Amino acid sequence: MHTFFVRKKEKLEKMAESNSMKEMPVNKLMIRMGIPMILSMALQEVYNIVDSAFVGNMKNGSESALNALTLVFPVQMLMVVVGIGTGVGTNALLARTLGQGNRKKAAKVAGNCLFLGGVIYVLCLLFGILGVKTYIASQTADLEVIQMGISYLQICCVISFGIIFFSLFEKLLQATGRSLYSTIGQVAGAVINIIHDPIMIYGLGPVPEMGIIREIYAIGLPAIIAQALMSIMVYAMNLILKFSPSAQTACGLFYKVQQFVLFLVFGLRDAITPIIAFAYGMRSKKRIEDGIRYGLLYTAALMVFGIVITECFPGTFASLFNAGQSREYFIGAMRIISISFIFAGINVAYQGIYQALGNGVESLIISLLRQLVIILPLAGLFSWFVRSGRAGVSLIWWAFVVTEIVACLVGYGFLKKIRKTRVASLK
Repeated sequence: MHTFFVRKKEKLEKMAESNSMKEMPVNKLMIRMGIPMILSMALQEVYNIVDSAFVGNMKNGSESALNALTLVFPVQMLMVVVGIGTGVGTNALLARTLGQGNRKKAAKVAGNCLFLGGVIYVLCLLFGILGVKTYIASQTADLEVIQMGISYLQICCVISFGIIFFSLFEKLLQATGRSLYSTIGQVAGAVINIIHDPIMIYGLGPVPEMGIIREIYAIGLPAIIAQALMSIMVYAMNLILKFSPSAQTACGLFYKVQQFVLFLVFGLRDAITPIIAFAYGMRSKKRIEDGIRYGLLYTAALMVFGIVITECFPGTFASLFNAGQSREYFIGAMRIISISFIFAGINVAYQGIYQALGNGVESLIISLLRQLVIILPLAGLFSWFVRSGRAGVSLIWWAFVVTEIVACLVGYGFLKKIRKTRVASLK
């Protein structure tokens, strides 16, 4: 009898979640699903910032340690976007399949997702064993930085199974509307990490100094390659700024703050994608249009909040990181690059919309423009002026602003085309 009532309760809960995805007004549904995701994503990046703050305030070798974190960052991002990217692809496909009422196919989607998680971990482990030393040494000649970077990155690669599989489970829950459960998992991981940071970095009590264990949750696919370009861009920027270790470190520290702001949008995009994908599976034109409208509106509001924080408190962040010789460059980067946040946020929302409607190619093109085609040639050109003494390092930061504006204009054109070809014909 007890089993009967438990099963009945579970069935009613599933029906309630399904009805919410079908019938709840999209603006309310997006808020209900988006707020827990936004808060948990913000907390994830808060502990990322806390990691850097603890490292920056080490008694010995803090400058070298911050530089090592900057050099390691592209590979960390690559591991995250491949793992989480697979989850986001599953998220969009699973939500669309559930919207069509095809539960048998939905089960197959989930099974294939977990199989891919195992493959991804094996690749990360092999890189940790075979490729770390060559990668770190390609970006710096400082032996202390090389040693720190190798030790840290090897740890990240070996334990990457935790990042990968939690990310997959998280996206499976979000696709079915159970965003609260994934939020609980993210918050637990963040709190545990923050508590362990000072213990393991400073060697408090019986624990020796061990470095940092850092989990990054980002949002990725349906085109893993599109998000993996972020790692390529950061690596290339490290090479462009190799002429000035202080500017290199400042750029790395700025990425920490930038990720905090963009993670707010990534959390919202975790709500936008399944809501629109579910509506597309239902063939509901109105709910798709509402999802697009409110998704872009809420994204813009979040980015205004992000701009206010970064423009008003750059000195506070610099002091938090104990930026040292990189302080001036870091504040300059904060002042300039944060102008691009409103356009960057809209680009992220565009990509979530494209993925929900099955337009992965457009999402890939936007990523190519933002992280390769425009930004790197422009930053390389600006760095030539800096190295020749014709301009200051701040000129390089303007490459980010120009890139996001151009990509946003292209993205708007894609959205108009997708609305015409994918949405207009629905009833």
